[in-house]
Formats: sequence, structure tokens, C-alpha cells
Amino acid sequence: MKWTSAKIGVAMVAAVVSLATLAVGQERENRPGVSYRGGEGPGQGKRIVFVTGDEEYRSEESMPMLAKILAVHHGFRCTVLFAINKDSGEIDPLTVDNIPGLRSLERADLMVLFTRFRELPDEQMKYIMDYTNSGKPVIALRTATHPFFYQKNKESPYAKWSWNNPGAGAGAEPAFKGGYGRQVLGETWISHYGDHQKESTLAYPAEGMADCPILKGVDKIWGPSDVYGLTTLFGDCKPVLMGQPLTGMNPGDAPNTNKKPLPVAWTKTYTGESGKAAKIFTTTMGHAGDLKDENFRRVLVNACYWAVGLEDKIPAQADVTILGEYNPNNIGFGGFKKGLKPADHRLP
Repeated sequence: MKWTSAKIGVAMVAAVVSLATLAVGQERENRPGVSYRGGEGPGQGKRIVFVTGDEEYRSEESMPMLAKILAVHHGFRCTVLFAINKDSGEIDPLTVDNIPGLRSLERADLMVLFTRFRELPDEQMKYIMDYTNSGKPVIALRTATHPFFYQKNKESPYAKWSWNNPGAGAGAEPAFKGGYGRQVLGETWISHYGDHQKESTLAYPAEGMADCPILKGVDKIWGPSDVYGLTTLFGDCKPVLMGQPLTGMNPGDAPNTNKKPLPVAWTKTYTGESGKAAKIFTTTMGHAGDLKDENFRRVLVNACYWAVGLEDKIPAQADVTILGEYNPNNIGFGGFKKGLKPADHRLP
């Protein structure tokens, strides 16, 4: 075949396009998190950043699923960040000191936090605390009541946010008591009130909250998570959902009448260094199995609307249809799916 200058030019362009496509593909493979562009919907133009990293409840699987729902069905632009093994680049919830990509919080309109006992380097933790102090909203799930645990770097300026900070100073609530969980979200880790893995949870609206926008279109909620224990809810917390421990792990099991219901979701505000009050929604539910319940997913989707000031846009019954399959591994330490990278959670 005789090569003309035109044919050579076309071939060169094709080669450049091919290399560029390969480079883009490699860049996506190496990104620290996964992002979903918002489609049509009320959330269009709003950015949500999910910060995950818990060893037990499979947040590394449930939060990408929820992010896809919010992006595709509701228009939010979502980014999910993970605990990443520094050597392999794989998602590894047992790596407690590395969640790359937190700089994306600088442009976030909402942070969804689902971490457990992280001890992040100062340069990463700074992004979380700068966001928290900005007055922007936070949604927190399950183990986020005890999100940080400083054991090695106790001299860090962020060590005061450790879940077990006993507090210091005078007053009914000593400064930084209970760390980030109590001060920002309303409570730190206390106990398993329901019998873990033996008693599930039936959740229903707290008194006076049936018309709360977060519960719009929500019916009875059941989840395999047990109810977390509480001391008191700190600050201006307002319970949204009460959780009744059941006697077994099925939705039809009888209530454990020896245990009164406790709050399993609440709202509050937090005023940080900016002086601006941030809207907070915390739920102690969040077991991977809880998110199989469409009503719990709807609570979380509604909470995102509420958090970013779109209460009046909450649908009568928000679409929470799962995209693709959601088959999370069983909960438990070390039971996460091995060998996955953030890119493996991309939409097809």
C-alpha cells in the first residue's frame, strides 16, 4: 500500500487519539476515589464527597452504591474516597492511616462520613477539619460516631478529635470530650445496646417527627444492625428515628420489651471556627444489610436533600432503585472484598 501524506496524517491522528485514550484510562485507574457525574435532577450542581474507611460494616461497598443512586436518579455529583493500601493501591479498610483524595472536600457541598478509628496524617486530616469548620453540612453513619483514634501521633493538633478524648476544663461538657463524634455529631462510641448480630432494629419516627422532610415517603425501616448505646445526645440534637431492638435477626421478630427504644438518627448543628452553623444528620444505622432496605436508603437520600438546603425538592417518594447489583460481603473485620481498586466501582 502506498502511503500518501494524507494517509500518514490520519494514521498519526489516530495514534495520538489512541494514546490519549489510553492515558485517560490509566489516569482513571489510578485515581484515589471514584466519581459519578450528576445526571438530571434537583441535585444538579451540588457535589457530595463520601469519606469511607471502616473495617467492619462494608462502607466501601454501600457508599458507592448510594452515591450512584444520588448521581443517576437525583443529579448530585458524587465522589467516593476509600482507605487505600499504600503498597498495592487497593481498597483496604484495614489501612487506618490513608484516605487519599480528601482535597476534593474543598469543593464539596456535603460530606458523608463513614469511618471508624482512623488515624490520618495531619495533611489528610486537615481537609476533613477545614471542611467541618466551614459551616457546610455533614451526614454521618454508624461508626462515624467514633471516626478517629489517635494512638501513635498523640502530639498531632488533631488528636483532640479522638473518639475517647476525656475532655478537659470546667463545665458540664468539658472541651473536646468524646472527640469528633460527640462534639460534632452528637455522641461518641458507647456500647452495643442491642445484642450485636443477635438483635436487629425496627426504626420508626421519633415523637413529633412524622412530618420531618427527611422522612418524606418513608415507611417502616428494618435493618440487621443492632441499636447503639448512648449516654446523652450532646448539643441541640433532635431525634428523628427511634430504634427498637428486636429479639432476633428477622423483620418479623418480636420487640425485646426489656430494652426501651433509643434514638438511631438525629439532626443537630455544629459551629466551628468559621462561626457558621453546619447542619448535621447522624444515624447509628449503617450495617451493609441496612442499605438493602429501600426505606433506609430513602432516609439517606432525603437527608442529602435536606443537608444542602433542597428540602422543598424532596420527591414524594424518592427513587432509590439500586443500579446494578448490591451484594456486599458479610460484615466483620477483614471480610472486605480483596483486590479491588476505586475504578472497579465505576458505572458501566
